[in-house]
Amino acid sequence: MSKLQESNEVKYKIAVKLLNIMLRNEIISPDEYKKIDDLNRQTFTPELSKVYA
Repeated sequence: MSKLQESNEVKYKIAVKLLNIMLRNEIISPDEYKKIDDLNRQTFTPELSKVYA
């Protein structure tokens, strides 16, 4: 895995943690969570995204 890919994995994982906090605090809905997560997967293209699902 390249340094860039490692960086993208970390950035994606941070984004997921923030999304989970926002969902738990009812700042976003489950539908919004899914839409934002889909966009994050496109942006960061994490190789391990199937593991995160």
